[in-house]
Amino acid sequence: MESKRRDRFQTWIYLIIVTVTIAVFLLCLCLGSVNIPARDIFRVIWDAVNGLPSENSLARSVIVPVRLPRVLCVALTGAALALAGAAMQGLLRNTLADGSTLGVSSGASLGAVIAIAFGVSFPSLPFAGTMVMAIIFAMVSLLLILGLAYRLDNSLSTNTIILIGVIFSMFASSIMTIVITFASDHIKSITFWTMGSLQGSSFLNALILASALLICSVILISHSSELNAFAVSEENAGRIGVNIRRVKLTVLITVSVLIGVCVSIGGSIAFVGLVTPHMVRMITGPNHKKLLPVSMFSGAVFLMLADLIARTLLNPRELPIGVVTSIVGAFVFIFIYYRSRGGTRSNA
Repeated sequence: MESKRRDRFQTWIYLIIVTVTIAVFLLCLCLGSVNIPARDIFRVIWDAVNGLPSENSLARSVIVPVRLPRVLCVALTGAALALAGAAMQGLLRNTLADGSTLGVSSGASLGAVIAIAFGVSFPSLPFAGTMVMAIIFAMVSLLLILGLAYRLDNSLSTNTIILIGVIFSMFASSIMTIVITFASDHIKSITFWTMGSLQGSSFLNALILASALLICSVILISHSSELNAFAVSEENAGRIGVNIRRVKLTVLITVSVLIGVCVSIGGSIAFVGLVTPHMVRMITGPNHKKLLPVSMFSGAVFLMLADLIARTLLNPRELPIGVVTSIVGAFVFIFIYYRSRGGTRSNA
């Protein structure tokens, strides 16, 4: 009886979060510099898919080439960053951690800034130079961080990885400052990009994000049991037969790929991987079999709402989406920090 009640509860959670995600997605398509009724959106998308002429040319010119790919990219980016954050918090046993703790986000940002500043491009590839450079630098950053951590600690302990990640983030930020100094012609675009923005996203960007999210989510969710063991302790994971080093490397590489792809398309968007899993954990509990998929949908909702605020709050001006997530995330970060400190004092 208890198991049936638990399964019913899980089903309701999934139904509610999927419904909310679809509703927010439609809301973001409707609202913007030009508000479009939902019935017109369905008609415009149906006509575009079937290659039919649309009666509402204004709605079609706004929805199909501009708003639909942007909202898709925002939702997929939010899902990817939240998934990465939830996985990293379980692996590192720290609710203040997210994917950027590794320093991979800073490395990806450095690669993208170099591409923007010096006009790096790859004409023979379907991606922009910014994307290729961000992904390459994300992977190189991971190799450097893991290599240094391994030299200092053969067991690749959590504290060592976090310490090296923080140091590398500071180093990458310093290099970015130097690059920006020598790229005065691109300061405005680089500054806007480093604050995070999905303006001008395309369907190709959405396809790349969807492919990366599909592959990486399958890998991470398949390691839910191992992440549950890590959330207790590394010693506990080892006692029940988990290959600690292999699982760590798999999760770290998968998270790095997700972050690299997201940063290459949307810039540096902070706190999504911190805020969303923490809120979801209050509803689902610490079990990663529920936490990871629900975090994906919740991350999509969170970032879509943040992007909607960024687009409409100062209309016709547009805020970088990273500014909105940073403001929200800063308050949540303080809340989590004081809550964790309170728990530490009570245990003492």
